Amino acid sequence: MPLEGKVALVTGAGAGLGRSIAQCYAQAGAHVVVSDINDDTGAETVQLILNAGGTATYHHTDVSSPEESRGLVQFALDTYGRLDIACNNAGIAPPPTPMAEISTDLWRRTLSIDLDGVFYGIKAQVPAMLRNGGGTIINISSILGQVAFPGLAPYVAAKHAVVGLTKQIAVDYAAQNIRAIAVGPAFIKTGLEMALDEKTRAALDMAHPIERMGKPREVGEVVAMISADQWSFVNGAYLPIDGGYLSR
Repeated sequence: MPLEGKVALVTGAGAGLGRSIAQCYAQAGAHVVVSDINDDTGAETVQLILNAGGTATYHHTDVSSPEESRGLVQFALDTYGRLDIACNNAGIAPPPTPMAEISTDLWRRTLSIDLDGVFYGIKAQVPAMLRNGGGTIINISSILGQVAFPGLAPYVAAKHAVVGLTKQIAVDYAAQNIRAIAVGPAFIKTGLEMALDEKTRAALDMAHPIERMGKPREVGEVVAMISADQWSFVNGAYLPIDGGYLSR
């Protein structure tokens, strides 16, 4: 139980990667604060954790709001008395659009969640962790935090910036025992892929040298592992979980 006694929060934990990360944190022994904007799916994640013998509570959070990001951290402190681990996972992907055709509203909407939301989270999480003498922040970036993809300029820009914010945490707070890692998943089978046609799904599979998309659990297990104290010397890093995608 490498995270036994730790308190972890996960944003966007109502489904997909966030749900898997929250479950893996709980299975590793952490008390988990599940947050999302969808109260029904957030409650489902909590129930899944409780059914498996873990500990979790839910708090509604819109990460694009600095006030709600602060409220989430305060909820963790009020409920469990501390915050040891934060996984900033909440994000959206815009519909593919050529860069010159992207509306200002689409640009701002994507960055308000995928970048501003991470910043607001960090800004609230760091002071809480300093009270404990340190902590770990995991920021979910993407393979598109390293390379571009047709039509996804706002997402690509945000995910590149998340990697930069992660490095900045290491520079600013390593001496105070706060570390950060950016995780870069490739295309993961969260269920959203079922809205794509069969040809497109097959193309996504073959984009990875492993010839398939990843599974949420394959990301969640890694995130839980790198959040443990045994990884204390890893700081400011970008860690791809990509089936070899970036190796081509």
